Amino acid sequence: MIKILNNLSVFILPFMIAFILIFALFKKAPVYENFIDGAKEGFSIATRIIPYLVAIMVCTAMFRESGAIDIIEKILSPVLNYFKVPSETTLIMLTRSLSGSATLGVLGDIINQSGVNSYAVKLAAVITGSSETTFYVASVYFGSIGIKKFRHALLAGILADVVGIVAAVWVCSIFFL
Repeated sequence: MIKILNNLSVFILPFMIAFILIFALFKKAPVYENFIDGAKEGFSIATRIIPYLVAIMVCTAMFRESGAIDIIEKILSPVLNYFKVPSETTLIMLTRSLSGSATLGVLGDIINQSGVNSYAVKLAAVITGSSETTFYVASVYFGSIGIKKFRHALLAGILADVVGIVAAVWVCSIFFL
């Protein structure tokens, strides 16, 4: 079954591209002109969201380099120890809302330090999958359409991240402890 899926996956993307081109030709749509118009629109959106991306990248770097994460980890350690949450996962909980690439880097560090089958790695992976890069998503998506007041959406996103992290801890404690 896995071999069939692997062989099938090789053909899916070329099939989709060919299908879209054939369908566009059948509908007599100006394929190349539409592609160029989309590229122009994509470039203009990219230039509008660059300031938001720079801001979120600077905030993420400042948060990591300031030592604030260490202070927060010390403050949260009694609560995390009570719920048997490994201290290694604290950094993932704090950076996930800010940066996906930072979180994946931290996840890689946890894997290298704790081993692939450790509880810390399993919990970190579930937390990564159960939460979103809320600040990045808000910056990019709201910035691309010009919305500057998105505090309520940001609050809802952070609340969803907290719920995802709590649910990840609960589920992992049931399945992996």
